[in-house]
Amino acid sequence: MKALVFGCTGQDGSLLCRSLLRQGATVVGVSRSSNPNLATHQQLGITGDLELTTADLCDFREILELMTRYQPEEIYNLAAQSSVGLSFRQPVDTFNSIINGTINLLEVARFADFNGRLYFAGSSEIFGNTPRPADVRSPRQPLSPYAIAKDASFNTVQVYRQAYGLGCVTGVLFNHESPYRSSTFVTRKIVDGALRCRHDSRFRLQLGDLSVARDWGWAEEYIDAMQLILRADCLEDQVICTGRMETLEYFVARVFRELDLDWHDHVDLVESLRRPSEILSSVGDPAPMLERHGWRARLDVDGVIAALISHACP
Repeated sequence: MKALVFGCTGQDGSLLCRSLLRQGATVVGVSRSSNPNLATHQQLGITGDLELTTADLCDFREILELMTRYQPEEIYNLAAQSSVGLSFRQPVDTFNSIINGTINLLEVARFADFNGRLYFAGSSEIFGNTPRPADVRSPRQPLSPYAIAKDASFNTVQVYRQAYGLGCVTGVLFNHESPYRSSTFVTRKIVDGALRCRHDSRFRLQLGDLSVARDWGWAEEYIDAMQLILRADCLEDQVICTGRMETLEYFVARVFRELDLDWHDHVDLVESLRRPSEILSSVGDPAPMLERHGWRARLDVDGVIAALISHACP
């Protein structure tokens, strides 16, 4: 089996490439940069095991040439600007990378009569606040440029699946973490900050609103769920989550407690770090994935924290 992975150097792309390689697949990783950061590939031990190439996901000719050259059975689109906070500062770039990339890939697949499967990375941010655990039929109220773009992508994939019969599907992922998460993400910032506090009592970790609540899972497990969705006999968009929601304060307190510290002694809450529009509560419904694919998350927030600290303190 041959797979094409857009966004192959990020957390999810790198973990997906490793998973596919372990299954014996031929993997072609696509990056926007001619000199991509392969640090995560090196940590995962997959450097040199996949073919790397460069392409602009928004360029019709480049994507058509890739699809024609490699003839993949599976295509995964994990590329795009992925920071909610950054999307407020760079809304145009965020929209272009997500919406235009999605439409262009779908149009190329339609033009080329692609008969394989296409996976698109969705986000729980499309739901906004969730008064009850969300599934793909739940009301959607995106509250950031990133979320608006992801909502548009979700709708577009549905249209191309229904109107043109393309084998395309979206996995709507709730927050998922790993040691390979970028340092700009708050969970990585908290773990790294707490470790620094343990070694330097003068260091102060600066955070924003700790009252927000999220459904946190383990990225490696979510990679397995993505592939189950894509390879199902009947293609259906699905939510991937744990079903457990805790506040960011819980996450902070638990991390510091695991390191025998009291977070109150080391953390400053900074007003400027609050987002202009914030989701207060976000939790998914894991039942559809269990019913349709037999998949459930093994690690919830406590397991995620323990795994992150264990990796940082071997």
